[in-house]
This record gives sequence, C-alpha cells and structure tokens, in this order.
Amino acid sequence: MQLFESVVTKMSRTLDSLSGIILAATALLIVANILGRALLQSSILGTYEMVGYLTAGVVGLALARCALENGHIAVGLVVERLPLGVQRVIEIITGIPVFIFICFISYNLFVYGRSIAISGEVSPTTQLIYYPIIYLVAIGFFVLALTVLLRLFQLFIGGEQK
Repeated sequence: MQLFESVVTKMSRTLDSLSGIILAATALLIVANILGRALLQSSILGTYEMVGYLTAGVVGLALARCALENGHIAVGLVVERLPLGVQRVIEIITGIPVFIFICFISYNLFVYGRSIAISGEVSPTTQLIYYPIIYLVAIGFFVLALTVLLRLFQLFIGGEQK
C-alpha cells in the first residue's frame, strides 16, 4: 500500500511540475505575442490555438495533484455533519463510480489520440500535430484515476481521514 501511495504521489507531483512548466511557456507565448503586436505590428500565428492546446495540457496534468491534496471543491454541508463511518461509506459509494468514469475518460482519450495520430490530423491554423496534447491529458486522467483508487484503498482499510 505504501509503495502504491508513493508511486501515485510521485507521478502526480511530476505531472504537476510539468503542468507548471507548460503554464509558464503559455504565459511566455502570450507575452511574446503581445510584445510582437505592440512593438513590431506582427503577432505570432496561431497563438489563440496554441494557448488552447497548452491550457488543456495544464489542466489535464494538474488534476491528479489537486485530487491528491483534496484541493478540489467539495460540497459537504450535510455529509460533514454525519459520523466519520457514514462519511467514509458515502465517499466509497461515490468514489467507485468516479473511479470508473475517470478510467473511461482516460481510455477514450488514448483511443481518440491514437485515431488523430493515425489520421495525421493537424490544427487548422498552424498545422501543428496536437495528438501529443491529447495523450498528455489522457495520462493526467490516468494518474487521476490512480489517485482516486488510492483514496478508495485508504477508505477501505480505514486509513487516512479527511
């Protein structure tokens, strides 16, 4: 269990760091585009398109770390007033379908990325290949699924509480 937790934690932190690097690159791209437009009267072709793809990568890669640290918004006005045992049962009951759904999302993103790669489809403006971004998001969702699975294991064995 500790090995699984360690691996999931390391993976989520690595993806979060990569997400930060991509976010910084996105900011640099936006600044370069603004400066180019203001100083040189020329903007970078496809900035809007590239920012959209990079932002998808940032969000997809950061999800697992957010879930690992319970950084997401949880609506628990009623549930938090229940006994811890009942809270754990409710979290397990909701966590299992969430795990299945996130696995489904990850799998289908990999399938979609593969179909885009095979077809040779590129972005409309800049003609960039974008299936690597789809794969990055799929990897992010896969690690998110592992994070949810880790939480379910912890709940089943009665470990870590909120």
